[in-house]
Amino acid sequence: MVIDGHCHVWPDAIADQALSLPVEDLRRFADGKVSSLIADMDRAGVDRAICLAVADSPRRLDGANHFVASLPADRFVGFGSVHPGASVAENLDSLRRHGLRGVKVHPLFQHYRLDDPALGEILDALQGEFVATIHVGEGGTPEENERCTPQMLAALCRRFPRLEVIACHFGGYKLLDEVEEIVVGLPVTIDTSWSPSLAVLDPARVRSIIERHGPDRVVFGSDWPMADPAAEIAAIEALGLAADDVEAVLGGNLQRLLA
Repeated sequence: MVIDGHCHVWPDAIADQALSLPVEDLRRFADGKVSSLIADMDRAGVDRAICLAVADSPRRLDGANHFVASLPADRFVGFGSVHPGASVAENLDSLRRHGLRGVKVHPLFQHYRLDDPALGEILDALQGEFVATIHVGEGGTPEENERCTPQMLAALCRRFPRLEVIACHFGGYKLLDEVEEIVVGLPVTIDTSWSPSLAVLDPARVRSIIERHGPDRVVFGSDWPMADPAAEIAAIEALGLAADDVEAVLGGNLQRLLA
């Protein structure tokens, strides 16, 4: 089974608006609609995808969680959103009411820091029950990029040792030096998403990161609609990893993590 662990979709009526804001150095591969993701999954041979909700304010929290929970269960696993602007009880009630398995934490788009004390209370409450997929690294202005650094990820791991974390972009988008120094070896799972494509990175360096961190703690993520799942699978297969490790990264590890 091939599982894409990092996708974003929106209702058709707002997908264009959600993707209208320009992001430096990032092209859009697709339109962000559910039907388009299914078509790209079928073309790439992806069996299931984790769709990540990102609510940019507390008032949009429950609507975002309702939407990802409503996606077809035979193809999608919904990860909800949390926001420190809502109480711990409000966040957990929304996740549980919609039957969600995990959450997406995105400090850049949600306008808080990864070390925000209010977020810390939520993460503490998630321990042992939910998986937390966390954006780490750059993607905004220099000031925004300080909201979610590899150093913050390491501190978070020390503070919440029972929290199951998937760190996006190898644990540091555009920060591979810090990934190798700080993230490799942390008790977290890392995903392979790297817009516009994993193929822009040195494959020998990526292979070394995966092998040193442990192939059993690395999962495939395309970051659709920013990247093409078929191209990202091809880039993983071209890294020169052992066949069993490729199979684990492309789906086995996520299957085990969500079991």
